[in-house]
Amino acid sequence: MIIVLLAWIFAILFLLPTISGKSLGFLTKDKIRLGLDLQGGTHLLLEVKTEEALLNFLTRLKNEMMDSLKTKRIFALEGEVVNGKIELLLLNEEMIPPFEKFLADEYPNLKIEDVKRVGDRVKITLNLDPKEKQNIENSAVDQALETIRNRIDQLGVTEPEIARQGERRILVQLPGIKDPERAKAIIGKTALLEFKLVDEEHDLQEALSGNVPEGSIILYGIRRDKTTGRVVKIPYLLKEKTLLTGDAVKDARVAFGEFNRPYISLSFTSWGAKEFERITGENVGKRLAIILDGTVYSAPVIREKISGGKAIIEGDFTLEEARDLAIVLRAGALPASLGILEERTVGPSLGKDLVEKGVKAVIIGGLLVLVFMIIYYRFFGIVADLALILNLLLVLAVMVMLKATLTLPGIAGLVLTVGMGVDANILIFERIKEELREGKPYKAALDNGYSRALLTILDAQITTLIAALVLFQFGTGPIKGFAVTLSLGILINLFTAIFVTKAIFDGLFQVRVLKELKL
Repeated sequence: MIIVLLAWIFAILFLLPTISGKSLGFLTKDKIRLGLDLQGGTHLLLEVKTEEALLNFLTRLKNEMMDSLKTKRIFALEGEVVNGKIELLLLNEEMIPPFEKFLADEYPNLKIEDVKRVGDRVKITLNLDPKEKQNIENSAVDQALETIRNRIDQLGVTEPEIARQGERRILVQLPGIKDPERAKAIIGKTALLEFKLVDEEHDLQEALSGNVPEGSIILYGIRRDKTTGRVVKIPYLLKEKTLLTGDAVKDARVAFGEFNRPYISLSFTSWGAKEFERITGENVGKRLAIILDGTVYSAPVIREKISGGKAIIEGDFTLEEARDLAIVLRAGALPASLGILEERTVGPSLGKDLVEKGVKAVIIGGLLVLVFMIIYYRFFGIVADLALILNLLLVLAVMVMLKATLTLPGIAGLVLTVGMGVDANILIFERIKEELREGKPYKAALDNGYSRALLTILDAQITTLIAALVLFQFGTGPIKGFAVTLSLGILINLFTAIFVTKAIFDGLFQVRVLKELKL
């Protein structure tokens, strides 16, 4: 009876914040978490463009190879990535043997696919091992999944659903999100941060006319006229080689400068700080461009070697833009851009209506069962009803404790739990009736009824539990919500329908209150 009393206390204390909005503080302040279908929110099905991740990897590999070949005096005049392959132009045929040895030693995953003569030069096509390509694409999806999770965590969304679907799709459900457009912008922003030197050796205008020097690229910055709102693009001629990326960033925060204008303050990791110090020390007097997703935000002159691991990104930011930019920089860059395959928004009013209908279904169904049990089994029905109510309260209390989410299918799981709880008690009571008809004493009939019904109850409950666990393992979103409440309901039902009711009856027999069974 003490255990039964403690079960009631546990359930009430954990549900107190949900029922009254207040808590005693020493247990929990959490309320029952409602899923996307109950409180509204945003549903997104995203696709990671893995071909971009592969292209970025091959481009970095090509640049790294070109630098390494120079140090080994293997002369490669140019290199580019074409159709997922690296093409290099060697000075002459004499470069082929040392290049093959270099490739075998340094890049065993790259294989020579084709060798062609182009005048006196030799054009070599390199292809990446298929398994390595697959690993890069899988890694890109995994990295995107983790990056999205980090960004959503910083948005403060309660109980988001983020899961991989298929080879390169990611499901994102954001319950209670009030600004879906902002959420989509933060989730989908690639946030590739790069530091490149400005090419001041060549003429920008000549490059804009089509004569871009080898090893250089043209990118644009954006300036917004605050009076007219007109946006002006500013071209920059930059060295193609990236000196540092966002991988070196440890933290990004919003700060305020002159005239209270927001900017992004960056702090680097220990190795990033050393690298930034080396880069600025070797390039004093030159301009260093800070680029985010292909847009140049600033290109200040390096006045002196910068130590301390700090940098800033200035731009024409609003405060919200600066905050969102800081979030994505802290969470890290996506390995590739995302495409939105499916988007649904559930309004909070619809969610509220679903909650009300779901609760009404549970209450009406529960009341009908409670009344039937009292009419048909009299006092035993009252005890079964108390156990059933305790069952529902314990399921919800455990969900609060585990921080599980209640969905609309989860409410259906609760309704099914009510039916299974009643089923267990009916099996027990009918067994007790059979014992009484055979002339057994009341206490013996009670004990035999419970012991003989136990195997039948376990068989029914455990087979349903197995099905619920399979649904939880392989289902997603709403199906998992149904499986969670059903699994908890079955496990707790074994406690309430068997242990709790038996404890009450045994207690009443001991104090001689129950002198005759009324079934």
